[in-house]
Amino acid sequence: MKSRKPLISAFTVGMLLFGGALLAQDMSTPPPPPPANTSPAMPSTDSAALRTPQGEVVVNSAPASAPAIPPPPSFEQLSGGGKSISEDQAEAYPPLANDFIHADSNRDGKVSKAEYQRWLKQL
Repeated sequence: MKSRKPLISAFTVGMLLFGGALLAQDMSTPPPPPPANTSPAMPSTDSAALRTPQGEVVVNSAPASAPAIPPPPSFEQLSGGGKSISEDQAEAYPPLANDFIHADSNRDGKVSKAEYQRWLKQL
């Protein structure tokens, strides 16, 4: 039994030395900061510079710009002179076609003039 104590002590010392050697490993340096020469016309972007075996790669990312929504046509234009706008007629104005279910508050499959006016106020 006495022979195990030196073995355990030697094993513990060896693990501590090995752990210290692992901690002393050379850590890779962080990537350099992105270049400061951004043009004012560009939206703010996030940049990351990465080192690869082929050289440095700079990755820029930015949110997509919001789509431009044209002004809404009149109820009469969309309905074709009728009393309501059908789902097929709503395709002429993509924002209404996208929100057709919400614009049709009584769920009758068509948008009345009052429903259209209410929907326009939410825009």
